Amino acid sequence: MAKRVTTRVWVKVLTADEKAAIGARCERLISDKLKPLYLPEVRPTEFNYPIDMFGRWRGSKYSFIVRFRSGWPDNLGEEFDAGYARLDHVEESIQELRFDVMWHRHTGQWWRLHAALMLDEALPEVERMIPPV
Repeated sequence: MAKRVTTRVWVKVLTADEKAAIGARCERLISDKLKPLYLPEVRPTEFNYPIDMFGRWRGSKYSFIVRFRSGWPDNLGEEFDAGYARLDHVEESIQELRFDVMWHRHTGQWWRLHAALMLDEALPEVERMIPPV
């Protein structure tokens, strides 16, 4: 019979205060830079069009999201969210907070563009990513 081997790994979990501080910095990036650059006004079209940009925590991941409204006649006015960038907290980094910068591919999968960046390094990378607007 095979022996079960257990290994223990130290990880750093984000506290509520850390999440709040990171979320505030990300929201500031969205409101000060991303919205004025990519969504200065809402322009309705006959297709899906962006109406808002915001961020949201899901576990240890912070997603940058664009909300769309449908202009198609069969579902006029329906809204949906589409994430385009994400900061994944690297829990194995115990000394400081580090994040993987992820990009949402057209296939529905998240693709890591940058690994283990500090928040000050990760936010400019997210700023360079063009949202689907």
